[in-house]
Formats: sequence, C-alpha cells, structure tokens
Amino acid sequence: MPKTLPGALSILLGLAGPAAAQGVVTYHNSQTRHGAYTVPGLTNAAAATMTLDSNFNAAVSGAVYAQPLYWAPKGGTAELIVATENNIVYALDPSTGAVLWSRALPTPAPQNQLGCGDINPEGVTGTPVIDPTTGTLYVDAMTDANGTLQQQLYGLSLTNGAILSGWPLGVDAAITKAGGTFSSKYQGERSALLMFGGNLFAVYGGRDGDCLPYKGTVIQVDPASATLTAVWQTRASGGGIWSQGGIASEGTGLYVTTGNTIGAQTYGDGESIIQLKPGLARPNTNAEFYAPANWQTLDSQDLDLGGTEALPVNVATTGGKTAPRVIAFGKDGNAYLVNRNNLGGIGGKADIVKVSNGQIKTGPAVYSTPSADMVAITNTNPVGCTQIGIMMLKLAPSGKSAIKVAWCAAYSGNGSPIITTSDGTKDPIVWVVGASGDNLLHGFDAKNGSQVFGGGGATLSGTQYWGTILVADERFYIAAANKVYAFKFTKG
Repeated sequence: MPKTLPGALSILLGLAGPAAAQGVVTYHNSQTRHGAYTVPGLTNAAAATMTLDSNFNAAVSGAVYAQPLYWAPKGGTAELIVATENNIVYALDPSTGAVLWSRALPTPAPQNQLGCGDINPEGVTGTPVIDPTTGTLYVDAMTDANGTLQQQLYGLSLTNGAILSGWPLGVDAAITKAGGTFSSKYQGERSALLMFGGNLFAVYGGRDGDCLPYKGTVIQVDPASATLTAVWQTRASGGGIWSQGGIASEGTGLYVTTGNTIGAQTYGDGESIIQLKPGLARPNTNAEFYAPANWQTLDSQDLDLGGTEALPVNVATTGGKTAPRVIAFGKDGNAYLVNRNNLGGIGGKADIVKVSNGQIKTGPAVYSTPSADMVAITNTNPVGCTQIGIMMLKLAPSGKSAIKVAWCAAYSGNGSPIITTSDGTKDPIVWVVGASGDNLLHGFDAKNGSQVFGGGGATLSGTQYWGTILVADERFYIAAANKVYAFKFTKG
C-alpha cells in the first residue's frame, strides 16, 4: 500500500463512497498540498487521448488565480466552484459549465488604490476551502467599500451561495482587536485557505513591490461564530506568507514559509519554515522553526525562502520505515529539506541543494510510493539539466544524495504541477499548464519525464501565473481569465 500522511484527503474519482462524495475541497487536493489525484483508467495511453470537452462551456467574469474546487454532496448536485478577481463566486455544472448559482461579493480593490501590487482589480486571489461537514465555502476577498479597503472572510452556503449569518469577518478590525497590526492596503492574500481541526486558517503577506507596512500573518477563525480566535505575525516587518499553498498540515502541525524581512538586524521570523499548532502560540524552541544561516543575505537580495509552501513528506527509508521531513523551495534556487520533528533553528541541520539558477515560485507536487518520494517543480533555469521547464527530484532522508535530480523535461510556462496515478501508485503522470507561457496542457511520465500529452493543439488563453489543475469527475478543469476549460480522456 502507498504511504499516506495523517489527515490527508484521499480522492478516488468515479468511485462511490464518502471521499468521492465530498470531491476536492482544498488546494492541491489535501491538507499536505501534495497535488496528488487518483484517477482510475488514466494510464499513459489514455493520457494521449486528452481533449477539450466540447460539451463544457463556462464563461466567468474576471481573472482567476485561485484553483477551482469540486463539491459533490452525497445525494445532491455536484458543483464546480470558481472564484474570480472580480469578487464573483460561481457554482458551475461540472458537465456543461452552466451557472448553477453565483454570488457577487463587494467591489474588488483597484490596483491604484493599493500600496503596490500587480493584480488589477484585486478580489479573490487565494484558493477558497470547503468544509465538507457543513457544506460551507470559505473565501477571502479583497474589497473596496467606498474607499475602505479590507480583506474580508466570507462563509457561503454551497446550496445557493447565500452569505451565512455572522459573515463576513473584517480581517483588519479582528486582528487589531487581538493586539496585532494589519492594513489591507498593504497586506495581500494569495495563499490557499485551510480547514484543520474544525478551525479555518488564512495567511497573508505583502504585494508585488514589498510596500510597507506588512507582516507575515496567520489567523485562526472559529467558523461556527465567525470570530478570530488566534493570530501569529512575524516580529520583523515583511516576512510575508505568499506561496499558493500557503499553509499545510500533516495532521498534527501547521507549516508555513516566510519571505524576506525588511530592515531586520536581528532575526524576526523571516526566511523561515515555521511550525505552528492550533492556537498559534509563538514557537519558542529551535525544533519549531528553521532559517538558513544566511537569512540576512537572502533578505538583502529579496531571495525569499518562502517561494513555495512547506510540504510535509514521509521520506522512504530502509526496512519499510519513513523519515518525517519538510521540503520547501526558495527564490534563491535552493531546495531545503529539514527534519519535521526538529526543524533546527537558525542555521540548523538541513539538506540544501541548488536545483535552479533562477527563482522557484510555483507550487510543487509530490508522488509517494513505499520505496520513493518524488517532487515535481517547474524550473526555468535548472541546475544540471539540458531540458528547461519542469524537473522531478527524488528524496532521501539525508546525506549527500538527499535531493537528486531524477529528470528534466522541456516545458514553457509558470504553472504549478499536479500528479495523477491510476490507483495511488501506478501510472504516475505529472500534469502542468503552460501558464503565462505556451498556454497548453502538458503531461509527462513521472518515472522518466517522457511526454505523454503535448496539448492536443488546444491553446488555453488567459491562464494566470502559478495556475494549477483541478481533477474531478474524470475531467481536468483549468481556470483562466473569464473562462474555465475542461479536458476529458478515453479510458484504455
């Protein structure tokens, strides 16, 4: 049987049962953010038959950076959930793309009213999350109410999109009341929300341009009362949390990566992998955080360690055992692999391998078997490869070969990959969209990097940087500006 991490969501598409009934309720299909999907019948041969679904036609209003979600309540109507920068949330028919319901939230913020940034307008950027126990969608929206700029958290009914009683939660006022500092004019939110232990978690950073003031921020919200119950912020200015996956969990702890702090002369939680627990108490031991010894250099050169989310992995060792690790990638081009049970503090023990001569800023995907752990990343300037675009790394627990290049393949774009298997282990395929590149869907054999699908001639206009793929109902869904695409395949 393949290894699993506690708390991971297992989705078996096309099969009956509670997991299939819930669908894909969070970014990259699990709290671990691994981007792993099980799709019966999707072999390499079947992958070659991928084609745009001509029966699916979905128009939406606004650019889409957030990953779509898929809600399939047992005995109810399945919904494809899409949220846009125009602050409109849609429930679409997964087969046809027809609008089942839509909810317009308050006006998004025009970029010229914000301190800085590169999204215009800025509305919903981070991926929402579904609480399958209550059938509620939670979404963070940047809003402009007559000049009042505010990040707001909403709880929406998945039955009809109605805003639930007690919502929205104004993030500025809630954090200020809890003793923190927060200004939505400068604080961006482009990371996925997380449901964990019955609580809702959201993370915040800055915006493109690093305009101040902002801090890396994590909030914990009680969804039953729509109230903020805990907040954690970097002690130094900056240190934003801005990766697509944002916050991950292996079932016990919570993990975030932080970016560059600004003007910090002493360590203030930037350039770090941070382990938190529900309640968000500040870590007070070296076991609960890791920062490279050269964190100040990374600060000064804007080379955030927090280029990607921190992914908890259980790396295979001898005798069928596993070693608990966390892997993250930085804008410095390094892969960082640290011990999840003892992150090590500043300059602590870590396996650091230069895998790119460029910046790594798109979400990784993980393929795990009992004998190997592989991590796929898009990489426009890989180290040790002649093929440029996407890279697969093989992990070992530690040592000189802790992070090795398994293969590289040619690819043009800045998408965040996912990995499919036909049964949890067999037929592994890496899928990625040429976001802001060739705008094609690509598939690669995860074992050797050979191409199994090259787009099929279907150009997906309007795909956004770091965009990823939702797999559900034996279809691939890709959201872009003003449109959602669906692909289907023929089983072998």
